[in-house]
Amino acid sequence: MNKKQIAIVGSGIGGLTAALLLTKQGYQVTIYEKSHRTGGRLAYEEEGIYRIDQGPTIVLLPDMLLNILEEAGVDRSKVELIRCDPMHRFYFEDGRVLNKWSSREEQVDEINRVFPGEGKGFEQFMADMDPLFPRGVSAILERPFPKQRDFYTREMTGLLKQMRAYTSLRSAMSRYFHSDQLRDAYSLQSLYIGGSPLSTPGIYTLLPYAEHEYGVWILKGGYASLASILEEELKNRGVIFHFDEEVTSLVIEEGSCKGIVTSQGTTHYDATLYNGDFPQITELMAPKNKRKRRAYKASSGCLLVYLGVEKRFEEATTHQFFLPSSFVSNMKEVFQKHRLPEHPSFYVFNPVHADASAAPEGHSVLYFLIPVPNAERFSHGEETGKLIEKVLEEAEKKAFPGLRENIRWQKVRTPNDAKRDGLYGGGSFGIAPVLSQSGVYRPQPKPYPNIQGLYAAGASIHPGGGVPIVMQGAKLAVNQLIKELRT
Repeated sequence: MNKKQIAIVGSGIGGLTAALLLTKQGYQVTIYEKSHRTGGRLAYEEEGIYRIDQGPTIVLLPDMLLNILEEAGVDRSKVELIRCDPMHRFYFEDGRVLNKWSSREEQVDEINRVFPGEGKGFEQFMADMDPLFPRGVSAILERPFPKQRDFYTREMTGLLKQMRAYTSLRSAMSRYFHSDQLRDAYSLQSLYIGGSPLSTPGIYTLLPYAEHEYGVWILKGGYASLASILEEELKNRGVIFHFDEEVTSLVIEEGSCKGIVTSQGTTHYDATLYNGDFPQITELMAPKNKRKRRAYKASSGCLLVYLGVEKRFEEATTHQFFLPSSFVSNMKEVFQKHRLPEHPSFYVFNPVHADASAAPEGHSVLYFLIPVPNAERFSHGEETGKLIEKVLEEAEKKAFPGLRENIRWQKVRTPNDAKRDGLYGGGSFGIAPVLSQSGVYRPQPKPYPNIQGLYAAGASIHPGGGVPIVMQGAKLAVNQLIKELRT
């Protein structure tokens, strides 16, 4: 009996995960990748002796990641995760410094030390979320919503109300903390998926809860190493890779996707899975098959600065956030006024703290992420350089003494670079996680119910962005694909 032939367009983490799950079930998979490498957002920036992740750095929901890999036949031992504790360190403008610990008891003590009397709010948040988190995962992350009636059940409506989906993440956290600084520290997690805490819905309280319940981790060797691990496994299974071969159109006939077209011609497949930023899929459809193009809102942009430094910073943690006096004003500048922030917030990744082998002895690699407008509003010029200098000066003053004089390599990546590389709107996280683009309102793993044989995965597909969540979305797509091919 001939194996069913599946094409995957794009080799980001969604495409690689789908290929693993499909080959585990006996399907023959061919992956088309327009660039010279696998991984998509999982990539390195490197120069000489320095190498650091280009994109994702923080591993959340490690069990989801490892469980999906295990289900796909990849032994957990191939992926070495390192736990970060403290998980994060926050530097506030008034000089306060707050550590986030995975232990609830330690965190209560830490909050009460820095913000006397506020620890009880954290305890209440965790207690409220203990029953809601597993319900949210099973009801939202682990199932698709092909129709609105699948989403708006009595049970789901009750859950959404309890999770305060009708309000913003920051407003949801305001129930628990009086201090604006704590509200900021427990709502900025929406930035992990490219959303403002002021507009990302309250269901994303799942993120700050998951940090404490499951920890914050990094991947030894960098998150980008996951792509090469999975590529090697897939090649061992006989998966065919076509690098530097862009898919230019989908073959859609009689309500079914029959294959793909590249510069090398047309190839027919039993099913096709699209793993690119979803709004761009319409570019692959012939005019007669194009649906009315929805005006999706792109996620935020990132101004990224990569440094090789001839120094180690013994007091710095792996992950740290620097917040201005008004984080709310900062978020409004970026997300509502669409301009470079005058008083920026930023994140610094210092991997040698957890993984000494991340840089040569006596050296560090650092990754700075500054939330900025996406490429639709971003203009790279003199103001960008001033913003970067301001951020480096602030980091040096508060956490990285002697930073600037010891920089030996520096590279900047802007939203314009992200757009050039195919990220929708130059946003770093697919479409934005606003209410109108979440749950049933987000593109689904089977995006077009009336087109058979066409499926999708990636950061813009339900259930959303973040590496383990994208992997979960790929699993939903594969489950649907297999079910329909067998009927």
